[in-house]
Amino acid sequence: MEELEFPDIYDLFQTFDVQFFEGKLGVVELIWSKRMTLCAGLCCYKDGLITIKLSEPLLKYRSISELKETLIHEMIHAYLWIMHIESGRDGHGPAFQDIMITINAIAGLNVTIYHSFHDEVDFYRKHIWKCDGPCQNWKPYYGLVKRAMNRPPSDKDPWWNEHQKKCGGKYTKIAEPTPKKKKKEEATKITKFFKNDNKDRVKSENK
Repeated sequence: MEELEFPDIYDLFQTFDVQFFEGKLGVVELIWSKRMTLCAGLCCYKDGLITIKLSEPLLKYRSISELKETLIHEMIHAYLWIMHIESGRDGHGPAFQDIMITINAIAGLNVTIYHSFHDEVDFYRKHIWKCDGPCQNWKPYYGLVKRAMNRPPSDKDPWWNEHQKKCGGKYTKIAEPTPKKKKKEEATKITKFFKNDNKDRVKSENK
């Protein structure tokens, strides 16, 4: 699949800020993340700083409209934070939906309260564990835990204690990404080629 050439997200941000948010998002930090693989966009508030993160892995094969819709979704959250409007700052309450509907009508977009892109998310979740307890027969996960990073299920997961009470099974890893092949041999061959080429050149010059 051919990778789309996206418009500059920082230019889009500035345009949308003026067009839809009264130019009030100038203090917001925007990051194009290469590591975020569980959601397409995220708006965070920490230590007085509001940060919007967009997932490059999840958005790079999506349409320009979906990129814009994801960006605007997070900009609405940021705007509600700045304006101290409780409804919609963390969730998608009436204030969030009012702004969303207005922008959709003006811009002809389809900003929604969701932008998970399940197919792309699942593509990056190559580390898979399966439980041998009763939960392997329960919907919707059937005892499977899929992750983009190699972190086994443990007591660090918020659902762990509940799982131990209701199921108590043990997780075993059943799948992981195929290791990338090292190109050391190819590099060595190329190096030898240039070394031999240099030797031949020296011999030729000394004749």
